[in-house]
Amino acid sequence: MPHDPRLYDALGFQLSHAARIQTRRLEDDLRKLGLARSVLVILQAVEYGGRRQPSDIADHVGMDRTATSRTLRRMEADGLITRADGKTDGRTRTIALTPRGAELLSRAIPLAKRNAAVIAARLNPAEQAQLMSLLQKISTGDDTPPPNR
Repeated sequence: MPHDPRLYDALGFQLSHAARIQTRRLEDDLRKLGLARSVLVILQAVEYGGRRQPSDIADHVGMDRTATSRTLRRMEADGLITRADGKTDGRTRTIALTPRGAELLSRAIPLAKRNAAVIAARLNPAEQAQLMSLLQKISTGDDTPPPNR
């Protein structure tokens, strides 16, 4: 079946397509550990990003707060994290990894690195740096669409 060149050649389509391939490959690997990608990024945010408050975690990983709270509750039920009331404010929660969460994270990191290496291997170092720079450029700023021209 021929493809629609207007769709296939669009920048947004190519970005989404590449992200889907990368995400699907990572999710396939993580599934073997019983982890979802959203759980992995939260574990990383807590352990390596120093994020301890649910709202900070949500902002750091780019998830909405409701989805983050739902995932945190599931992670707590699965024994991956603990959630404790804040010392000064009982409404706040402090998140920490359990030994089980830390162990799963240590097993998942090599899978994530291997997944990232698949893309990196397709680009030389200058292309990798250029792509990273371009992705950061289009990922910053507000989401206001440009004026119609």
